[in-house]
Amino acid sequence: MATNNQYVISNVEALWPRINKTYKFDNAENRTVPCDAFDEGAKYETRFRMTKDQAKALFVEMVKAYEAKKEKGWPDKFDMPFKKEEDGTYTHKASLKGAYGKDATFKPVQYDAKSVKLPDDFMLTTGSTVNVAVTFTPYNMREAGVSLRLRAVQVIKYVPMEAASPFGAVEGGFQFSAEENPFEIAEAPAKAPAEAVTDELFGDDEPAKVEEPKKVVKKKAPAPKASDDALADIVADWDD
Repeated sequence: MATNNQYVISNVEALWPRINKTYKFDNAENRTVPCDAFDEGAKYETRFRMTKDQAKALFVEMVKAYEAKKEKGWPDKFDMPFKKEEDGTYTHKASLKGAYGKDATFKPVQYDAKSVKLPDDFMLTTGSTVNVAVTFTPYNMREAGVSLRLRAVQVIKYVPMEAASPFGAVEGGFQFSAEENPFEIAEAPAKAPAEAVTDELFGDDEPAKVEEPKKVVKKKAPAPKASDDALADIVADWDD
């Protein structure tokens, strides 16, 4: 859905989101670290995974934005920027610099599924399902394209963060084994003759019937709507 150059990429999977604060890549540590908004390379960013239909719809809107802002001397078109994964999905990213010159940017806002603003330090996680609001920024530098500036994120389904172990496995080391379960079902002792006679008199020797569990038939989710026929011309070079 596009509105005034803003587009919402709906129902996609968040990948390595860094929105709670600005981050940059530290060459000395060889990893991405939190940083000040005015540090070189500081930005808010999230990658996301989308279906083929979602990718096509997004690319169409990017092409439209490029056509609307294209200047004299710019290439007529630009390459599709998404990465196609082995499972047939596509991944891309949306980001926002921490600052432009002396002015810090406004941090992307995060909302829950009811559109209630989340805490400023909320940590979005990989695997969560989100809607991503972006604006299009066409450009022509060493190459042409359209960047996605991150404006807001709505969390539809949150996947709790799991703490990762900093250690590897040690061969032959201590291994925890669960204690004996006092509630474990033991084999019933043989009945005494008197109990057997009582059961026979009152018909208690017949085993209780166990009802077969009812099968629950899951409803199939509706298939995503296909793109309009008009999209075919814009994505004619799409890699199937």
